Amino acid sequence: MTSDNKNMINNNFYESVKNILEEARTKAYSSINSYMLKAYWNIGRMIVEEQSGTDRAEYGQYILKELSKKLTKDYGKGFDYSNLTRMRKLYLSFTNIDALRQQLSWTHYRLLMKVEDATKRDFYIAECIKSNWSTRQLERQINSFYYERLLSSQDKNLVRSEILETEIGLKSNDIIKDPYVLEFLDLKENINFLEKDLEQGLMNNLQEFLLELGKGFAFVARQKRITADGDHFYIDLVFYNYLLKCFVLIDLKIGKLTHENIGQMDFYVRYYEKEVKGDDDNPTIGIILCSEKNETIVKYSILEESKQIFASKYMLYMPTEEELKREINKDREILEIEERMHKDE
Repeated sequence: MTSDNKNMINNNFYESVKNILEEARTKAYSSINSYMLKAYWNIGRMIVEEQSGTDRAEYGQYILKELSKKLTKDYGKGFDYSNLTRMRKLYLSFTNIDALRQQLSWTHYRLLMKVEDATKRDFYIAECIKSNWSTRQLERQINSFYYERLLSSQDKNLVRSEILETEIGLKSNDIIKDPYVLEFLDLKENINFLEKDLEQGLMNNLQEFLLELGKGFAFVARQKRITADGDHFYIDLVFYNYLLKCFVLIDLKIGKLTHENIGQMDFYVRYYEKEVKGDDDNPTIGIILCSEKNETIVKYSILEESKQIFASKYMLYMPTEEELKREINKDREILEIEERMHKDE
């Protein structure tokens, strides 16, 4: 046996041992995490029960402060007044201890407790587990109103089905958001930048962009060249969605959506349908990502009836709740105005 073979055997042996340790560590962490969550839940329960014996709010605060002093003295950090308040809220937010999911950490639950609506909170729990979101990813999705934007761009029943953890019956318009929030690019709206800067920023932050696009997306190509009768054209970004089993083409536009933008995307989608799409692939989706949508252009173009081409606005900053409501309600308000105009005629 040569020395090279000995090294190869040793490496394989080491990797096998390493895998055993890594698996044990993961299971141990998961087990410890589960026990600690239940311990925090029980502490929260005991605090609530102790406080319920008095009508005085001052005494309720006194219990937390005194308990914090004693626990910090015996067990160190992690039991300050704020954390004990969170444990109390954990119990009040999740009254059934068996409903706590061991896949999620205490930090996950600290973020989830900020979501007051139980339906919305259940949705984020399901998404966290299904998509294996880190705490940073969960925080971003909550802060960028992922649930609300999902509601604005697809059927509410689909969101409810997401909570039940099913992907059955997904359609192309079920994955499209409007708006997309690209605050991770750190581009300022009052500073001029080019489409290539936007594209480069998305590539530099591909993981965050994939998270914003949603589940099932895999990156395929950037500046994908297609050739027709000797002329070359370039699609900004190409993805494949393995849940929908189709290609997703994205064109980036600075400024208002134009009729030419729509025609260009229509050409790209038609080309992929005839020249690239496999027999087992579903119809290609095209998304025009623009900084400003012209609703009249949308109404009087193929976007009005198309099930495969979409125009979505992108926002370079995290919207406030009011801004998001205005964005979501914009199309609805336009439709209401048009209906009133027709009635008056």
